[in-house]
Amino acid sequence: MPRKQRTFSPVDGSLYVERELADLTELTHAAERARRAQLEWRRVPLATRCQLAREFVEKFAARKDQIASELTWQIGRPVRYTPGEVRGLSERALYMAEVAPQALADIDVGPKPGFTRFIRREPLGVVLVLAPWNYPYLTAVNSVIPALIAGNAVILKHSDQTPLCAERMLDAVNEAGFPEHIFQVVHADHGAIGGLISSGSVDFVAFTGSIAGGDAVQRAAAVRRVPVGLELGGKDPAYVRPAADFKAAVENLVDGAFFNSGQSCCGIERIYVAQPLYERFVEAFVALTNEYKLGRPTDPDVTLGPLVRASAADFVRTQTREAIKLGARALIDPQRFPADAPGTPYLAPQVLIDVDHGMRVMNEESFGPVVGIMPVSSDEAAIALMNDSRYGLTASLWTADADAAVRIGDQLATGTVFLNRCDYLDPALAWTGVKDSGRGCTLSRLGYEALTRPKSFHLKLGTG
Repeated sequence: MPRKQRTFSPVDGSLYVERELADLTELTHAAERARRAQLEWRRVPLATRCQLAREFVEKFAARKDQIASELTWQIGRPVRYTPGEVRGLSERALYMAEVAPQALADIDVGPKPGFTRFIRREPLGVVLVLAPWNYPYLTAVNSVIPALIAGNAVILKHSDQTPLCAERMLDAVNEAGFPEHIFQVVHADHGAIGGLISSGSVDFVAFTGSIAGGDAVQRAAAVRRVPVGLELGGKDPAYVRPAADFKAAVENLVDGAFFNSGQSCCGIERIYVAQPLYERFVEAFVALTNEYKLGRPTDPDVTLGPLVRASAADFVRTQTREAIKLGARALIDPQRFPADAPGTPYLAPQVLIDVDHGMRVMNEESFGPVVGIMPVSSDEAAIALMNDSRYGLTASLWTADADAAVRIGDQLATGTVFLNRCDYLDPALAWTGVKDSGRGCTLSRLGYEALTRPKSFHLKLGTG
């Protein structure tokens, strides 16, 4: 009897999607189909591949209402926000199509008498994309569309929480007119996916998820030396300097901490505030947090939905209780958020002060609606605390002094430095991390490098 994958909605705990799981044999057959299709696809002119990517965006965006509703039910993000994922996917896909001709152009290494020399970027073959549930379209598109544009075949395996997201991307690919089997969707468990990777049937793995998941992918890939790109999360800091635009810093950092119920790899999880601003900042931050409405995410007035599952909410509750036992103070009264209920995914936001880096809530990824705020006496103190983490995905600086932001940013161990904004991906910039936030790069022109291999052409002219 086929094994089933069941997706339960965090909205009400109901069974929302059920799919059969593919075994290793079926996955291997999918990879074989992909490899055959890719041999023809790589010969399709780049301009045609880019145009098909644009048509994919058009077909995908036409389903935005359905996509937004399904996304709310699969992950619990309020329906007022889920259409933003459609806009974000479109922005990234169109940008990668725009820069592809330059990013994939032959590299002329300069003249040499009697020779023609250049480097060409050619596709790897079959790319396996393993995408998470928290931003299911935005994370998947980072690799799927540039991989296809570069001439690869793609197999997408989405989280078991968001199977419909993969299927909606497949619908749009098929409607856009891509060749059969050049993009396939599979539903499979971790063991079968690990077997596919270690079999050598794929040529690259793009993984977004937990450190434990990334380690498992890396071990499977090592068997056949399959290259891997990893985005593994963060504990992203913010630093508010004395010269910051106070109102903008408060508004954006509250949003950065609590959007998507804090379930963002680049969300704000710890904040350091210059001592002269600290008390005023905390007061304003708490006041704005108290304006959030926690509840059923299908209600258009709700601004804070449930976490993806009750166990995720319980993890954040445990971190918070531990911090309080160690001396932290909680400034949000959960009774202001009647939907908050222990044992359920519905969790009130929380702001903690009197925290330090000996507390898990300040050094371990929370992935939920809790943030710790600490005062700092100088830039040097802030830099030391921001770097005191196993993660390094993004860091945001809040100040009117752009020169100071660059100076401080140069000293931060992070993949992205923001000034006066946070929790955003500009597709023109490389999306990358350091330390346990992962390795590799997606988006920007550089994002094509991991999805292609260089081939050198060394041509001696004439017959002499």
